[in-house]
Amino acid sequence: MKRGFEIVTKYQNDGIKLPIRMTKNAAGYDFFAREDFLIPSIWKLNFLKILQLIRKQKQYSNDELLTAKSVLKPFLVPTGIKAYMQEDEFLLLVNRSSGPLKRQLILPNGVGIVDADYYNNPSNEGELFFQLINFGITDQLIKKGERIGQGIFMPYLIADDEQSPINERTGGFGSSGK
Repeated sequence: MKRGFEIVTKYQNDGIKLPIRMTKNAAGYDFFAREDFLIPSIWKLNFLKILQLIRKQKQYSNDELLTAKSVLKPFLVPTGIKAYMQEDEFLLLVNRSSGPLKRQLILPNGVGIVDADYYNNPSNEGELFFQLINFGITDQLIKKGERIGQGIFMPYLIADDEQSPINERTGGFGSSGK
């Protein structure tokens, strides 16, 4: 098996949909939400207060910093899916083209990178999540089975003089470093 998708073991009987390409020339596989998931509007989470603090250019209190971090923290929408691929490949997670237009949902960093060694990690079996922020004025309810993003398998290159990394993945989401 070269590359593909599987349902995470504990969700085998939950009616999870495997990612699919919607047309024969589509590069991306559409991913679906594992469950209903509410993503609140950033405007509802004191976003204006954060903008005012930035504009004042003053020293922030600990409470203000915590508020800013919580407002701009993305929500992790679960898929119930894991992906396997070759060692020299990764899965690129991207917005659906309609996400920002219709729902005002975006990946805050523009893309997500899923490394080959994320598959079957002991922390969460390699379940994929889409990080989303809702910059719209209303909360967005994602329904189970609704398309939330796309994944594209990609090869990558390494530098000629690279010293081989010695670290092994020991966990799940965000575990490869600080």
